[in-house]
Amino acid sequence: MRPLLLSAALTLALAVPLAQAQDSLPDIGSSAGELLTPARQAEYGGMMLRELRNYGYLLDDPLTTEWLQTMGTRLGSNSAQPRQQYTFFMMKDRQINAFATLGGYIGVNAGLVLTAEREDEVAAVLSHEIAHVTQQHVLRGVERAQRDQIPILLGMLAAVIASQQAGGNSAGNATMASIASGMGLMQQRQIDYTRSNESEADRLGIRTLARSGYDVDAMAGFFERMSASMRGNDGGYTVPDFLRTHPVNTTRISEAKLRAEQMKKDTVVLTTEVPGGVRTERVNPSDPGLSDPITRRNNLLLPPGMQVSVGQLSRGSSGDFDWARERLRVLSAVTPSELTREYQGLARQKGGLTPAQRYGQALAQLTTGTGGAAGAARALAELNDADPGNLWVALALGEAESRSGQAARANERFEALLRQHPGSRPVALTFAQILNEQGGQAAGQRAQAMLRPLLSQSGNDPVFQQRFARASELAGDAHRASEAYAEAAYLNGRPEQSLMQLQALKRQPNLDYVTRARVDARIETITPTVLEMRRQGVNDPELERR
Repeated sequence: MRPLLLSAALTLALAVPLAQAQDSLPDIGSSAGELLTPARQAEYGGMMLRELRNYGYLLDDPLTTEWLQTMGTRLGSNSAQPRQQYTFFMMKDRQINAFATLGGYIGVNAGLVLTAEREDEVAAVLSHEIAHVTQQHVLRGVERAQRDQIPILLGMLAAVIASQQAGGNSAGNATMASIASGMGLMQQRQIDYTRSNESEADRLGIRTLARSGYDVDAMAGFFERMSASMRGNDGGYTVPDFLRTHPVNTTRISEAKLRAEQMKKDTVVLTTEVPGGVRTERVNPSDPGLSDPITRRNNLLLPPGMQVSVGQLSRGSSGDFDWARERLRVLSAVTPSELTREYQGLARQKGGLTPAQRYGQALAQLTTGTGGAAGAARALAELNDADPGNLWVALALGEAESRSGQAARANERFEALLRQHPGSRPVALTFAQILNEQGGQAAGQRAQAMLRPLLSQSGNDPVFQQRFARASELAGDAHRASEAYAEAAYLNGRPEQSLMQLQALKRQPNLDYVTRARVDARIETITPTVLEMRRQGVNDPELERR
């Protein structure tokens, strides 16, 4: 009951159907900016993210999340609204899609990365989604939908409740039919506005792409491949239909190519002397939207040391795309046997696997148990010898060593990585996971000490909270463990469980003043959410089974 109701309520009422959140006609003089404050938009975006995580749709992997967030932040800082906060997250779904919703939350399906051939193409899609956020397409969609959405939503929820109460084998089919009916009504109301917003997002997105140093031809190139792939894609996880968006046709592809050609003609490279070297940026001299004080217009008022010259842009992809794609291939696979066949097919197509694909194959052995940790460790050691500075390989090798009985060697490797990458979230979280697996108070204390400096910036990170909780538990810090487990439950879309855990912790007689104050604050924050869910008749199925 809970997933269906919250799926409808949160996705429709709060974020507008995700497939339609980008489809409203820009309204001159719109009051969209007054409809929801930025804080409220961020709150709704966070609610949606927690619910998607609750359904198991998200892929909370530290390495791929860091890669995506770093790329997205770079693009966002070069967008029309560089001060906007963005949260980028990865979905397990192998369908080709990405979407934006309230609060700057932008989701990317694993299938999109698997379809892309280089990082520039993923960046092109992200820049398009960022434009939907900066132009308030989502918020305008909410504003327009307010006139129609409430009666449609109430009718749909009534049908869902009735079908569930009816019971029997037909309940699920009736529920899906009622949702489909409501979605059909909403889609019909929005369909006339698709082209305008998509065109605007393409136009602004390619400008962001150029400012960020990516190849502007990547947008049209990916659209072409996406169009071809969508006609025959049949693999992977499936999420609700309203997460599948972005119709692509020949007109849109042609327009993207024309914009890219024009962009290359109109842009120059601005070279600026900065402390420690030279900064090079691609600049359109006639672009009135440049907000970076270094990338000023090309005119006679440029200060000394700032010149304009035509050349190749110094920035580009991170170099991590191939490794991220193979990691996503493994983590999004439906079954180990299908993943094995997938790598066998890749080897036949290209006459052998690339180093990144060999990494993926070893990772598959490690995570799915199809080849054993020892075999994975041998394959990863070869890759590490060939590319000793590769963090993706080094982390996987440390995991394989620990799980194949070489705990001491693995821990030495992780300690060295911590020194080389101080403050790295992927390194810290991977090492903490390994220490938690090894078990024992000493391992827990080491993991807790390593993770504690990241506490202030990890409030919304369920992976961090879960691993910090287990480390605290092993270390004998029961109160800190209870707090972190409660936070993990909340971030995983289980606020009622979180509230119950916090209330139980508050009853502990030996709770110190500071911890009690933190617990009281979280109870006060979470209680309204739980009460509203209960008012709507939405209950946690796990609690009902107890």
